[in-house]
Amino acid sequence: MTIRENLEAVRESMRLACRRSGRAEDEVRLIAVTKFVEIARIREAVEAGVTEIGENRAQEFTEKLNFYKQNRLRAHFIGQLQTNKVKYVCGKADLIQSVDREPLLDAILGYAGRNGIIQDILIEVNIGREAQKGGIAPEALPVLLDRIAGSPQVRLRGLMCVPPAIEKEAVRPYFREMRTLFERVQREYPELPIDTLSMGMSHDFDTAIEEGATIVRVGTAIFGPRIITGGKQNG
Repeated sequence: MTIRENLEAVRESMRLACRRSGRAEDEVRLIAVTKFVEIARIREAVEAGVTEIGENRAQEFTEKLNFYKQNRLRAHFIGQLQTNKVKYVCGKADLIQSVDREPLLDAILGYAGRNGIIQDILIEVNIGREAQKGGIAPEALPVLLDRIAGSPQVRLRGLMCVPPAIEKEAVRPYFREMRTLFERVQREYPELPIDTLSMGMSHDFDTAIEEGATIVRVGTAIFGPRIITGGKQNG
């Protein structure tokens, strides 16, 4: 299948998931994950209607940034971000989805403050409490929330997760827990513009939509399998 055909199949699955859960189709945004995808193939996806992309690595994000700007794409950073790479992403990504620890938040706050930037972010939650994955433990979330609530340099838009890589019905309780956490944060921090719940990838995005995702991150189902040389695929 072509990228256009893959994309239409993904969109149809999204439409059906919205219908099953009684949601409007425009409640859920599709982020095309472009890790290890060359510009020519990303252009095919753009020509087929993709308007938002997600990158996992700061170097690759930087290399493709001009293309994203030229094509008026909203660029999300969705991978684990090292503190020394913040300067390559902060102020350039429309949304940093993977803020998962205090040192990273400090680095973003410092860079944004020095450069007059207001950066939109999501907090990544390690909802499966997996030692090998990034993300803050759910019970530690208030530590970051309280820091963000008093800062003008970042704007918290919501939460993100990468749950355990298991069969999609088995992962449903993790998505459900994330939605409960998301709604609690909305209630407890009404002054923050929290409207985004990013969860669901190629193998389980329809389940994530049924459980309340407002963003799904899909790579393989659009671009096909890619060779992963390290780090999490996140799509």
